[in-house]
Amino acid sequence: MNKLKVVTIGGGSSYTPELIEGFIKRYEELPITELWLVDIEEGREKLEIVGSLAKRMVKAAGIPMKIMLTLNRREALKDAHFVTTQLRVGQLQSRILDERIPLEHGIIGQETNGAGGMFKALRTIPVIMEIVKDMKELCPDAWLINFTNPAGMVTEAAMRYGDFQKVIGLCNVPVGMKKTMAKQLQADEKDIDMEIVGLNHHFFMTNVFHNGASRMEEILKKYESLTEEEQTSMKNIMVIPWSKELIRGLKAIPCPYLSYYFFTKEQLEHQLELFEENNVRAEFVKNVEDELFELYRNEELHEKPKQLEQRGGAFYSDAACNLISSIYNDRGDIQYVNTRNAGALANLPDDTVVEVASRITKNGPVPISVGEIPYVINGTVQNIKTFERMVCEAAITGNKDLAIAALTVNPLVPSDRIAVEVFHDLLKAHKEYLPQFKEEL
Repeated sequence: MNKLKVVTIGGGSSYTPELIEGFIKRYEELPITELWLVDIEEGREKLEIVGSLAKRMVKAAGIPMKIMLTLNRREALKDAHFVTTQLRVGQLQSRILDERIPLEHGIIGQETNGAGGMFKALRTIPVIMEIVKDMKELCPDAWLINFTNPAGMVTEAAMRYGDFQKVIGLCNVPVGMKKTMAKQLQADEKDIDMEIVGLNHHFFMTNVFHNGASRMEEILKKYESLTEEEQTSMKNIMVIPWSKELIRGLKAIPCPYLSYYFFTKEQLEHQLELFEENNVRAEFVKNVEDELFELYRNEELHEKPKQLEQRGGAFYSDAACNLISSIYNDRGDIQYVNTRNAGALANLPDDTVVEVASRITKNGPVPISVGEIPYVINGTVQNIKTFERMVCEAAITGNKDLAIAALTVNPLVPSDRIAVEVFHDLLKAHKEYLPQFKEEL
């Protein structure tokens, strides 16, 4: 392949320097000739700042990768081989509303879970569908690597309603858990593999292997006494250690986001404190981003700044680079992705999207079969999968009643009345980004 063209939509994101770093260090195995960074008019300034830093990084690395900046998505997509999406419809101000408005109603406000997660999906899915439509016309053989949240729902919608199968959803949470497992087992990360069961931000690790041998019993025993810092490396969630009773009962390790479901009372109390201080997670992130972009402006900077790790999405972009390289090189290694179930989890439909360990080939992910979801975790996985399917359909159809029913089904919303009220408040707040609900508006 004389030309290897990658397009990043949402190129003005603060994550982009990590993406550039990942491509630079893999250049020998993934010789990208053109990297297009795409954004919209509202993101022009950030795109120019990040784009300039990207060019400095590539120049300092001494590799012949051309960095192209554009606001014209269709121009960028033509003949692309890989497309990554890292966009945020409504920018961080919309995330602040997603977190603060549910808290006004006394329920969890979070970017990818509950009411906030639903509205992020409702805003994002129609935009992703337009991107899919353009890709089918302009680069039909390209892979779409999505790490726009909520990644599972976005991937589900693209596959189910976009009739587009060359899409893979990506998340940094399994990457972080794998790093934690390697640390706990005092092993090299490359020798660790996991069995994970569930959905994006709602999965359980049901086995862990070191050089092919299960070490799960040892990990379960260790987790009975680990501190919160030892249990996870994530910085964007208040981590409360799992009880030894829960770990012994489940015989599995919940991913950190399950804290919102298993410690709802404690998480809500913490969020309400931050709400009163005008420092909910989105507001904190906005301050971090402001600091990052000031750093990015410095023409002497030609590498990813360490402060980016505070952003909360550490390893996202690096995971994307690794995934693209594995497809390009037909590597067959194990990675953790959102993909078509295809029988991997026997008690979910084959055509739905799950987050599981998969072998990555030139033809995409081949999910590794787990069999039946253990009954002790099946209920919560099925509940959230139902919520996701309802939200995806509502995002496509603009069915207000289905959206409200989805909220009522979600465990983070304690009553139908609250579901109705919070839906209408969020709908009003985000109306410019929700054209599918124009009749209701």
